[in-house]
Amino acid sequence: MIFNTGAALLDAIVLAVVSWTKDGTYGYKITREVQQLIDVSESTLYPVLRRLQKDECLEIYDRAIDGRNRRYYKITGKGYAQLNLYKMEWLRYSQKITAIFEGGQSVG
Repeated sequence: MIFNTGAALLDAIVLAVVSWTKDGTYGYKITREVQQLIDVSESTLYPVLRRLQKDECLEIYDRAIDGRNRRYYKITGKGYAQLNLYKMEWLRYSQKITAIFEGGQSVG
């Protein structure tokens, strides 16, 4: 993708991906899901997960899988609220950009 992905958009994408599963999901799977959407490295995503956890948008827990602990991330109530804010902002932003591309006029 030729467009840069800023921190807020990356946070929104990660929150959306984690919200797909009620019980949360693990870091490697989050990385793979996000990488199907945008070009981002694994080393970029783990700091995002830590920041979202620090901001209380995600909670973490460990689960034993095949004798090894796997760290899971689950979206919190605060995370859902933040995701909804991101969705509303994205809708407004994308409508403005689309309007410019399609007719040269901004919206709102």
